Amino acid sequence: MKIYTKTGDKGQTALYGGTRVSKASARVESYGNIDELNSFIGISKSHINDEEVSKQLKKIQFDLFTVGSEAATPVDKLMLANGKSRLSLIISDTEIEELENWMDAFEEKLDPLQYFILPGGGKSATFLHAARTICRRAERSLVFLNESEEVRPELIKYLNRLSDYLFVLARYISKINNEPEEYWNPNER
Repeated sequence: MKIYTKTGDKGQTALYGGTRVSKASARVESYGNIDELNSFIGISKSHINDEEVSKQLKKIQFDLFTVGSEAATPVDKLMLANGKSRLSLIISDTEIEELENWMDAFEEKLDPLQYFILPGGGKSATFLHAARTICRRAERSLVFLNESEEVRPELIKYLNRLSDYLFVLARYISKINNEPEEYWNPNER
């Protein structure tokens, strides 16, 4: 089987379930942003030497494929004609709580925030900050999609929590790598 199909040469693609749409549609934009986020998390992971953090990021990448597959599936195609779910996995409160637990564990080891942090703090932390901003874009694109087509709220909630996790993780990675954070303090301009 060849990787190219030529079916998208005129600017359309097939969603999960077979519906063809423009590659400029809100749905394609949303799962494209999720895919980009997943790639940036992979870049971040390649610069992190902490085994536990790498395991968490691998799990998040897996979960993002789950989010992306649902984002690529119109709501009316989520169920098959036989009544079974088209998707074998969906994001639930379990994955959201997992992110919260990981964040809580990192925050116990961090100094409280007093100012906004400038994105940076070393190579791996900087990539995590970039992933955080891509995550916010992915979240916004799902919210935009939800204005015209239904999106399960757990998907938006997951991305919202993931962006928080990426921020806390960037701070944690800076700390364990002894890379100082730079603050945005309007009084020190």
